[in-house]
Amino acid sequence: MNETVISYGLYLVIAIAMTIWVAKTLHKSGRIFLVDCFRGNEELADSVNHLLVVGFYLVNIGFVSLYLKTDTEVVGAQGVFEGLSGKMGVVLLMLGGMHFFNLYVFTKMRRRATLAQMAPPIPPMPQA
Repeated sequence: MNETVISYGLYLVIAIAMTIWVAKTLHKSGRIFLVDCFRGNEELADSVNHLLVVGFYLVNIGFVSLYLKTDTEVVGAQGVFEGLSGKMGVVLLMLGGMHFFNLYVFTKMRRRATLAQMAPPIPPMPQA
């Protein structure tokens, strides 16, 4: 087995493991936030949370798969580590970007939900 195949295998194992870890963390920690966004509707929050995790898996594992191929031949252990570090750096940046995108969307949803619950502003008092 040559170094290119070894680096492909390591890349897939590490990238998919990282994707699963981030997805589980987001699913676990995001539930409370979603329940708040949906005004205590736990069933809706759990459903949306599950759908977000499925979408997260599809986007990230799709990206990992598309980004698998390398144009240069990997030679030796140094080449395996250099190629792997470059690819994993991009994958980790992608995971971080997806995380911040999810936070942005959740924050927008929460802000909308909180505004809908607020009492209307008090009209100004006429001055005598």
